Amino acid sequence: MLKNKSILFVTTLSSFLTPFMGSAINIALPSMGKELSMDTISLGWVATSYLLAASLFLLPFGKLADRNGRKKYFLAGIFLFVIASLTTGFSLNAWMLIASRILNGIGGALIYATAIAILTSSYDKSIRGKVLGINVASVYLGLTLGPTIGGFMTMYFGWRSIFYLTALLGAITIPFAISKLPADSVSNKEKPFDMPGSIVYGLSLALIIYGFPQIPSVLGFVLLLLGLLGLFTFIKIENKAQEPLLNVGHFSHNRVFIFSNMAAFINYSSTFAVVFLLSFYLQQVKHLSPRESGLILMAQPIIMTIFSPLAGKLSDRIEPAIVSSIGMAITTLGMIPFIFIGKETGILLIVLILMLLGLGFALFSSPNTNAVMSSVKPPEYGIASATLGTMRLVGQTMSMGITMMVFAILMGKGERHLTNIEGLISSIHYTFLTFAVLCFIGIFFSLSRGKLDKAL
Repeated sequence: MLKNKSILFVTTLSSFLTPFMGSAINIALPSMGKELSMDTISLGWVATSYLLAASLFLLPFGKLADRNGRKKYFLAGIFLFVIASLTTGFSLNAWMLIASRILNGIGGALIYATAIAILTSSYDKSIRGKVLGINVASVYLGLTLGPTIGGFMTMYFGWRSIFYLTALLGAITIPFAISKLPADSVSNKEKPFDMPGSIVYGLSLALIIYGFPQIPSVLGFVLLLLGLLGLFTFIKIENKAQEPLLNVGHFSHNRVFIFSNMAAFINYSSTFAVVFLLSFYLQQVKHLSPRESGLILMAQPIIMTIFSPLAGKLSDRIEPAIVSSIGMAITTLGMIPFIFIGKETGILLIVLILMLLGLGFALFSSPNTNAVMSSVKPPEYGIASATLGTMRLVGQTMSMGITMMVFAILMGKGERHLTNIEGLISSIHYTFLTFAVLCFIGIFFSLSRGKLDKAL
């Protein structure tokens, strides 16, 4: 049991890092924009470049980790994450900043692809929802502390200090990971790696994610079409591959796995950019400081942190589909008031809505993760974890893509500066309207997954 607690500690600590950095960065974006002369679209790519890189590499890394050992990939991810955080802090211009964020994303993919798989394989199914809830709570704790600490550090030490702190926290994690994680037990190292599938998958995803924000243009539609054709080709390749990157045929009969992943994709597509949007709203429209904005935005993740372990434990007793569907419904209700947000909207109302969203996120995320990981057999934990992580990251990237697309349409090419308050408010309205519709659709995907097979 002590060994398992050590594993929980290491994986939970690593799961804290990336959301902490991401939420802290959202508060610092206006300051980055002013120092490096970046407009709203460029600042959107600060977040999207990380998510794009993580999305591209997550599935291949998950497969390689299952084949070659999860511990070594987990450690490699922590090392790269630390190095990339330092280089991001030293960025001299927008291009260097975005390039460093891409490296951050690759390191994050290595962590995502292995942490949940290591944790899941270390605990009995009877308490898996509870430990996954604790792990998810660490993610939300990172989201909670990120805005507050990020706002404070941006205000008094500059936005670069966020990346230096993240690098320090990552470095502290390394010796614990080396000493506490169990040694890799590899049984399928000789199996071939699906390189063609990985390349087609990566290119297709990149085309979709890069093309989506440019949909108002012909180029955007062309890139999106090519990306979708690439995914169709990827499925064809996987059906014929000896050792496919994603065993489409195997999972095609697993209703819980498919619909739980689709629900995760929709949930993150409709929720990730909330903090991004409100950070700009609070600082540019309400003229609050980074520190004050951070204190307000922490209302949502505080509720998520409190209720995630309870929701995970609840999903051990009640069918996860029911709990997570209730969470999605609450999230939908929380999105609606933000459609009408304006210059005169009270701060107390914003805090209350964020708390409602936090409850919805908590009730959805832990039970949904439990449903995905409990719907497959132990040898498939790595690829299942990577698939869920990919849905999360691609969903988050699509959330940013939707946001940047709306900004591009409503603010115009020459009016994307942070001082365009009317364009910013209008973009926020239409983005939240889109998110509310997506959340509503997600309720039905969540309900359609069916019941878990208790024999797995």
